[in-house]
Amino acid sequence: MADRRSAALSSLTLTNFRNYEHLDLAFSKPLIAFVGDNGIGKTNILEAISFLTAGRGLRRAPFADVGRMRGPGSWSVSTILNQNDDETRIGTGLTNGEAGRRVRIDGEDVRSSEALLDYMRVLWLVPSMDGLFTGPGSDRRRFLDRLTLAIDPTHGRRVSNFEKALRQRNKLLDHGGSSDFLSAIETQVAELGTAVSLARSETVTLLGETVKAQAETGLPFPLATLTLDGAFEMATRGMSASDREDHYRDLLSEGRGRDRAVGRTLMGPHLSDLIVRHAAKDMPAAQSSTGEQKALLIGLVLAHAELTASITGMTPVLLLDEIAAHLDPNRRKALFTRLLDLGGQVFMTGTDASLFEALPQEGEVFEISPDGAALVER
Repeated sequence: MADRRSAALSSLTLTNFRNYEHLDLAFSKPLIAFVGDNGIGKTNILEAISFLTAGRGLRRAPFADVGRMRGPGSWSVSTILNQNDDETRIGTGLTNGEAGRRVRIDGEDVRSSEALLDYMRVLWLVPSMDGLFTGPGSDRRRFLDRLTLAIDPTHGRRVSNFEKALRQRNKLLDHGGSSDFLSAIETQVAELGTAVSLARSETVTLLGETVKAQAETGLPFPLATLTLDGAFEMATRGMSASDREDHYRDLLSEGRGRDRAVGRTLMGPHLSDLIVRHAAKDMPAAQSSTGEQKALLIGLVLAHAELTASITGMTPVLLLDEIAAHLDPNRRKALFTRLLDLGGQVFMTGTDASLFEALPQEGEVFEISPDGAALVER
């Protein structure tokens, strides 16, 4: 769409990052594939790009662990970002001895990585997410919160403040805090928890609608239905935001004795779950085959990319690790076509260049080796 902004990296420089002492890459196409042996560092390049947006990166690794082994301890990632006709220099990294990473935009330090969301949204799909539907609910909550953050930049801080307020309440219960102190913190928990739940619910609703619209285009990935489920959602369904806050505050007050006994808060959106079903088979995604689960997940990520672009006006950059290995040739070709249609930049990895034979002319392939990266003639 003409009114959407598309962010594209024209260069990427890594210094003392993971296995790279130094790596310079230049990009000229929207679809980019990195190929090479397992363990050669393809995913490390995607992780570096994931640090060019808010958050802790696709591995959620401590910043101190990202530096090159036997390196100086500091590391950096930088890019020249083209957004329509504007060029922006973005850099981030860790200085040895500091706890948090620094972020610079056009040479100026910024206070928080959240400022990067004004320039680029980054979404990713990595092999560790293949067990999303069968793993613990906390993984799906984190996944949903990341989806929500892409369309609502305030969501990350909201979730962080909610979790902090919960910890404070649990501590007060454990130490016999007064009723007045508990009431004050429970008011915060109720306000923040309600806001978190409503933001997640809106994302689930909008994403479900986008998934359905995507399925109607004939894309060969199964239709998923989405529900945000949990005791909190059941107890407050149909209520206004203010009524939800009041009801949640009452539930917290009534549950003090129970929560004190178990040492944690047993009611709230911190226990909610994202329920995904295979629509055509009317069965939980967790009971689908491994291949169907992968296809469902790909469909969700593609739909979320479209949703992010339509809401924010900013087409996201996609990072797809080992995306093509488990797809048949028809689905692989359809995927590449859809990625190009989205209008953003996409970075993919694979062990074999043959996986990207169906990549359109708007794609380029880099072979990663111990000596660096080389553009493959196509």
